[in-house]
Amino acid sequence: GLRDVVLMEGLIGFGYSLLTMLRDVLPIAAILFGFQLLVLRRPINNPARVAMGMVFVLLGLTLFLEGLEIALFPLGRLMAEQLTAPQFIYGVEAGVIPAVHYMDYLWVYAFAAAIGFATTVAEPALLAVAIKANQVSGGTITVRGLRYAVALGVAVGVAMGAFRIVTGTPLHWYIITGYVVVIIQTAFAPKLIIPLAYDSGGVTTSTVTVPLVAALGLGLAETIPGRSPILDGFGLIAFASLFPIMAVMAYAQLGDWKARRLKRRNEE
Repeated sequence: GLRDVVLMEGLIGFGYSLLTMLRDVLPIAAILFGFQLLVLRRPINNPARVAMGMVFVLLGLTLFLEGLEIALFPLGRLMAEQLTAPQFIYGVEAGVIPAVHYMDYLWVYAFAAAIGFATTVAEPALLAVAIKANQVSGGTITVRGLRYAVALGVAVGVAMGAFRIVTGTPLHWYIITGYVVVIIQTAFAPKLIIPLAYDSGGVTTSTVTVPLVAALGLGLAETIPGRSPILDGFGLIAFASLFPIMAVMAYAQLGDWKARRLKRRNEE
């Protein structure tokens, strides 16, 4: 029946995604194993365990991307369309739209911030970096603290990007101002955190965040009157990369300030 057809189509789609992912992962595996065996000339420890891990990575990535495609992408696009619909914002049908005012889109900014925060917390690349940072710092940088600092930065950044799309203001002024703030913070932030903060902006814009945030930007630009998907729909990823740098340095500066304050109090 219809259920069998849908199941068969789903299995075929999953098989195709699995083959695509295998094609993407194989070169990475070839480089790693090639260097280990041919350049370093060392045997691979626990080859059965490594092979099983590669299978888990392959299946996990495929299932993850399939889940995004089936559930989260359509949901994100639908939410962007519904939140910017004239009947939701103005209480009127399409075609009788008053002038766009940025205060009318507060729910859009809230949704953008929530999407930015949630996708960042779920980002596997960020989790991996946070675990490594926790290990090499001897526990002074906590996994949860770093993830939440980055997630807060992305939330603010994506909300700011949504505000830019609604208002139609030039992208470069936001980016220039943001990097001026980053340069000032870099001069005063603890030296330990600066490289990690800059990397945090990069690892954030990975598997989960980029597709959802890009879909949100395009959805907003397509539904807000007077905005162009090409000119206004892109640029949210730049905000998602920039604001975590500020947030992580601010997190470290706040921790440093608290530590110095506690030290002074103990000395007194």
